[in-house]
Amino acid sequence: MPEEDLVELKFRLYDGSDIGPFRYSSSSTVGMLKERIISEWPKDKKIIPKVANDVKLINAGKILENNKTIAQCKPTFGELPAGVITMHVVVQPSVTKTKSEKKIDELPKKTPCSCSIL
Repeated sequence: MPEEDLVELKFRLYDGSDIGPFRYSSSSTVGMLKERIISEWPKDKKIIPKVANDVKLINAGKILENNKTIAQCKPTFGELPAGVITMHVVVQPSVTKTKSEKKIDELPKKTPCSCSIL
């Protein structure tokens, strides 16, 4: 792999800690980056993504799509010197109803209190 074909990336988590930096080929997809993030995710965090769709990568204010390659996102990265590019990681678990949410929905509706002040 030619040296100029590699991009050095690190991933900033919600608490300010980082995963990486790692070197990737320009042909690597955003989906591959997400899989690496999940495999390298610190076990001591309160929020842990389970699948790649739980993770959003943001660079220069844009959410990157899974099927895009790093080379296709290059205009987003801009013309940077040979430094490390930092991407922000947002964990957004898929929406599923938990048992507690179901219980709240199943509770009978209470009528509001009607008080009269004399």
